[in-house]
Amino acid sequence: MKNLSVVESHLERWAKPSIPLIDVRTPAEFRSVHAEGALNHPLESLEAEALPFEKSETLHLICQSGGRSAKACQLLEAVGYEAVVNVEGGTSAWQAASLPVVEGKKAMSLERQVRIAAGSLIVVGAAVGCFVHPGGYGLSAFVGAGLVFAGLTDTCAMGMLIAKMPWNRG
Repeated sequence: MKNLSVVESHLERWAKPSIPLIDVRTPAEFRSVHAEGALNHPLESLEAEALPFEKSETLHLICQSGGRSAKACQLLEAVGYEAVVNVEGGTSAWQAASLPVVEGKKAMSLERQVRIAAGSLIVVGAAVGCFVHPGGYGLSAFVGAGLVFAGLTDTCAMGMLIAKMPWNRG
């Protein structure tokens, strides 16, 4: 997997417009804002066999900050794609560099949805533990452990689950 900055990706695609830019964020995130010319193929449902590209073709992959696109690059390389490029910094860096974007209906980012869900579960667990039964603290501990695991492994089971919710699917 090759890594390029957003500016390097933009320049490479400007010099060779046939290079596709694949945005692996959720459809809701994509609709809110995406790099001009990007195609949406969400990571949660990314099936390498269904992509309309040759395995020898150069593909640039982008997400919000670079994590999901790096995972998508690894997935595509594992099934034989030879020239996948991770766009470092993602759509956030693309916007910060004042590169062209398409803005649409604002949507809540997946990361924000995860923070709201995790925080809510921790508060509910603490409230149940305090007012109903001490076992409620277990929920807070479980969510806290999940957050630590997500931070250490750079994978988030809650994020993958929330990404499959109807409001994030399209």
